[in-house]
Amino acid sequence: MVHTMSEGGLFSTYSLCSSVAGVLGNLCAFVLFVSPIPTFQRIIRSKSTEQFSGLPYIYALLNCLICLWYGTPVVSPGIILIFTVNSIGAAFQLVYIIIFIAYADRTKKLKMLGLFAAVLGVFAAIAFSSIKVFEPPTRQLFVGYLSVFSLISMFASPLFIINLVIKTKSVEFMPFYLSLATFLMSISFFAYGMFKKDAFISVPNGVGAILGIIQLVLYFCYSRKSGEHLQRPLLESYA
Repeated sequence: MVHTMSEGGLFSTYSLCSSVAGVLGNLCAFVLFVSPIPTFQRIIRSKSTEQFSGLPYIYALLNCLICLWYGTPVVSPGIILIFTVNSIGAAFQLVYIIIFIAYADRTKKLKMLGLFAAVLGVFAAIAFSSIKVFEPPTRQLFVGYLSVFSLISMFASPLFIINLVIKTKSVEFMPFYLSLATFLMSISFFAYGMFKKDAFISVPNGVGAILGIIQLVLYFCYSRKSGEHLQRPLLESYA
């Protein structure tokens, strides 16, 4: 009886730690989701997208849709916090894309509408094929590999920012709090993936955590040298 209660207590603690890691990941991700708001306030005030690029929001929407599908019970039971965070993320990206299209010039508008339709088509194809072609064991592998590929491709943006900081020796375009939120989100979901024994969650977020550490180290190195504390919106045309 004592042995059984001990195992139950251990399982309960393990489950609690897993949930805490997932909730923290959701909270940190929310900070990242709201970070473009100043950019879109500027777009709405000026009634123009100016030199801002809409591509980061298109990429982010596709990433969120693939990852939320991976987190659904029909694909991966027991990781609902992956579904929740990416559902919220997809909602934010959808709003950003709608605003961008509304204020873009005709050329950008048509390009964004085409890319938006392509994203919805790709996601529909992934969802349909994963249900119709694959059974539950291989379905998770199929969508899991796609989610890892999508997440790792999203790391192209942090790599670009890291390269920009090193090249310019300036942290002007790498706000500290966003770098910190990125690191905390990645480390939280890395822990969540480890608790859930899910490499499709832990591996890409482990890579994200390493990139987050690099960004924080670079920030402290170059902000001290240049004395910069600028907090510009991230997703401009260089993104």
